[in-house]
Amino acid sequence: MLLDVLESQLVLVDYQERLMPAIHEAAFVQANALRLAKAARLLEVPVWGTEQVPEKLGHNLPELRALCQRTLAKHHFGAVSDGLAGWLRPPVRQPSGNARSLPKHLQKAPQPAAPERPSIVVAGCEAHVCLLQTALELLDEEFDVWVVTDACGSRTERNRDAAFDRLAGAGAELVTTEMVLFEWMRTAQHPAFRDIQALIK
Repeated sequence: MLLDVLESQLVLVDYQERLMPAIHEAAFVQANALRLAKAARLLEVPVWGTEQVPEKLGHNLPELRALCQRTLAKHHFGAVSDGLAGWLRPPVRQPSGNARSLPKHLQKAPQPAAPERPSIVVAGCEAHVCLLQTALELLDEEFDVWVVTDACGSRTERNRDAAFDRLAGAGAELVTTEMVLFEWMRTAQHPAFRDIQALIK
């Protein structure tokens, strides 16, 4: 199964100013998160951010925060507990006019206002805490979850790798930044190919 750009959303978890200096290979992780976010914007993939108690840990890195449509301030480690799933699902359109006065069997069910984007590409820090719990909650919400391993970090490699093992066992797809970008494009004929190729180089 390949990622479909029209069904994808990107969630960037807690790349916070006071947290990143403690993350193993932080510069590498940040660079890949930035590549993902820039490519997502080029390809019109919605980009969302989360921040864990930003009043204590600071905001996400400014260059990443600027690429997010919205950023969720959270207090739970898993962002779904603070409302992320509501952002990822299209709003439901209620019937208009006097349709509600019809008998129930004649009423149309409420319809989503926009097409579903059930494939959630997620990356962030710390991999074994907020990223892990957010991804597991998204799986519980029946989203397809794709974890971008080279854009995730923890303070130690052991914790990061343990998170990946657990996520794979729970049904998340483990991918890399380049896998995501090339699957979103599918062909070198894509209009954004040169721009995205420049992000990779």
